Amino acid sequence: MSEIQFDSIPNSIRKPGQYLEFNTRTAVNTLPGNPQRMLIIGPMLDTATVAPLVATAVFSDDEASQLFGTGSLAAAMAAAAIKANAYLQLSVIGLENGEAGVPAKGTLKITGAATKSGTLTVLIAGTEVAVNVDNGALPADIIPALVTAMGQKPELLVTGAYDVEGGALTLTCRSWGEWGNDITLSASTTATGLTLTVTPMAGGEKNPDIQPALDAVFTAGHNILVNPFSTDTALAAFSEHLTATGNAIEKRGAIGCSGWTSTLGSGITLAHNVNDGRISIPWYRGSVKLPAILAAAYAAVLASEEDPARPLNGLPLTGMDVVAESQYESRTEQESALHNGLTPIEVGPGNTVQIVRAVSAYIVNPQGVEDPALLDITSIRTLDYTRKACADRIGLRFPRDKNSIRTPPKVQSELYDVLLKLDDAEILENVVANKDKLKVQKSGTDANRCDAVIPADVVNGLHVFAGRIDMIL
Repeated sequence: MSEIQFDSIPNSIRKPGQYLEFNTRTAVNTLPGNPQRMLIIGPMLDTATVAPLVATAVFSDDEASQLFGTGSLAAAMAAAAIKANAYLQLSVIGLENGEAGVPAKGTLKITGAATKSGTLTVLIAGTEVAVNVDNGALPADIIPALVTAMGQKPELLVTGAYDVEGGALTLTCRSWGEWGNDITLSASTTATGLTLTVTPMAGGEKNPDIQPALDAVFTAGHNILVNPFSTDTALAAFSEHLTATGNAIEKRGAIGCSGWTSTLGSGITLAHNVNDGRISIPWYRGSVKLPAILAAAYAAVLASEEDPARPLNGLPLTGMDVVAESQYESRTEQESALHNGLTPIEVGPGNTVQIVRAVSAYIVNPQGVEDPALLDITSIRTLDYTRKACADRIGLRFPRDKNSIRTPPKVQSELYDVLLKLDDAEILENVVANKDKLKVQKSGTDANRCDAVIPADVVNGLHVFAGRIDMIL
């Protein structure tokens, strides 16, 4: 029989008495919780009340506007995330404009005179600005009214000004960067006699660098991060960060999201350049919302599911716009996206914008061979949770233990118990069948170390059902 170990009662006591200590190491026999903490990285404005590069908890869209500036992309992303998941554990970290950069600009030129009264509507990244147009109204009457109407919607990502000489409404992004080029503009009017000419947003240059924000939250332990910029440069930094925080030493596994609203071909190229099992890129072609807004809403929905192995098929992205039918993805396009690292977003029954299947951007292994090991984003989430469950159990049970010959069997027993509970929760499977693959042994190179092999047969999602109907006459 092994000797009973005490943490605080010394063996040398000689004075009579009853000495009892508390041992909480064996109290926890359940799996750890898996709350999903989400972090949004986004450009802020000079009107922000929080310092840049400081991750701050956000609980409402009003609070996000106050903290990061009304009309900032950071505030807009936070609002989209909260709309998609009202119970989100959300933090936001703001980015200042860089030392150099140019804001994107666009115009709405109005010519003619109204021959019938009506309304004129401008859509700016999906947000509507409308004014009444009286019979006989001229551009000089309408454009100042539009500027006033825009001022009443401070959440807009752009400001409006009347270009008197050009007879146009000029729209300027509130922040520098090429991301502003993706702000969609459209205009329509029910008044006759007017001609509307929209010049899309363009000319934005130099997105802020996300690396300082990533450095600032390296040890923070967020589970889901949102990158506002779907560029090769930003995604490369994003991938490097997720790899570093999720490695065997740091053990802070997380996934990252960036959005894509353009063509399938360009999205596939982007995903292939990323090729990372920790990054998921939702693709929703033709959306009037920014890719950053899509990423924030998608990430918030992922955060709503604490079961790491449960598929996300069909979950709605509340707050996203319904694209025109001409932009709907075909079945063939969706299959191509799923084979090339993009997560298709579709318009489902009842005009519900929903996830088709959440996949990662991992496509090929380092040798360039197609590799489905981390196809679904649930796979890396399951592995991360399995590692957390095993590490937590060992940390609870063996905080000050000796590494004797008796130690490895004890460690193996605890690990097996964890794996069985993961099996019961349908996060892993075939644990009993794989029992012989679980190995714990003293290290051959370090007397103070135990090494282990932990089999993890992840539970896969039921994504496809195939059946044959045999006709009988």
